[in-house]
Amino acid sequence: MSDEENYIITKETTDPIKKQEYWSTGIGLNKVDHLEPSKYLLDLSQKNIDGKLTYTQVEDLLKDYYHTQDISKIKIRKEKECDLVSLRIAILLEDKSFGFSPITLKNIHRFLFKDIYDFAGTYRNYNISKKELILNGDTVKYVNYQEIESYFEYDFKKEKEFDYSKLSKEELIEHIAKFTSSIWQIHPFGEGSTRTTAVFIEKYLNSLGFNVNNDMFKEHSLYFRNALVRSNYGNIPKGIYPTFEYLVMFFENLLLEKENKLKNRELYVKGLE
Repeated sequence: MSDEENYIITKETTDPIKKQEYWSTGIGLNKVDHLEPSKYLLDLSQKNIDGKLTYTQVEDLLKDYYHTQDISKIKIRKEKECDLVSLRIAILLEDKSFGFSPITLKNIHRFLFKDIYDFAGTYRNYNISKKELILNGDTVKYVNYQEIESYFEYDFKKEKEFDYSKLSKEELIEHIAKFTSSIWQIHPFGEGSTRTTAVFIEKYLNSLGFNVNNDMFKEHSLYFRNALVRSNYGNIPKGIYPTFEYLVMFFENLLLEKENKLKNRELYVKGLE
C-alpha cells in the first residue's frame, strides 16, 4: 500500500461469527488504553454483525453522531476514539491483504487514527517514557526517536530471512514472541503503538497461515501489553531481568489453543518500592 491508499473491502463477510470476532477484538484492544465503547457503537456494531449496516454506513453514522456531541468532554473524546478505532480494527482484520514492511505499520496506524490524531501514520519525533503500574511507576526504555527507522530495518530484515521450517512448536512461539516484543519496544508512534502492533502481528500471523484465536485479544489485551512491558524491562541492580515467559503464555493460547491462566497480577514486579 502506498501512503495515499486506504483499506477497502469490496464485499463484506456475511458470517456473523467472524463479524463478532472482529468487533470483539477491536473493542477489546482498546482496553489497553482503558477505552470503552459508547452504547451507540455497541448498537451499530450489532447491526453490522446482523448484516443491516455496512462498515461504511457505521462510520458515517458515527461521524454524524459525534458532530452532535460535546468533544470538549474527556469521556466523549475517549468514546469517539474507542468507537472509531474499534470499527477500523474490525475492517483491518476482515481485510486479508498484507505486506511485511514497516510501511504497513505506518499505514495501519494512519488508518486507525485518522481524524483522531494529527500525527496518524507518522513516527514520533521525540523520546518517550510511560509510567507503568506493574513497574511501580517505572518505564520501559523505548528506542530513541532518531533510531526508529534503523531499528525497524534491522528487525524486519532479520525476520524476513528467518527460517521457520526447522522449529518445534515451542521454539516457534518463542520466536514470534521475541519478534513482537522487539517491534513493540520501538514504540514508533506518540499514541496507539500497542494497538497498531497487535493488528500488524495478527495480520502477519494470518498471512503465515496461523489460525488466530481472536478471543485472546478480546479478553486479554491488557495482559498482552503488560507481557510486552515485562519482556522489555530490566533493573539488574535489583535482580529484575526481562522475561518472555508471560508473552509466550499469551501466544501459546493465541496460536496453539493452550489454556494457560493469564493473570495480570502475576506480572507486577516486586522489589521496585
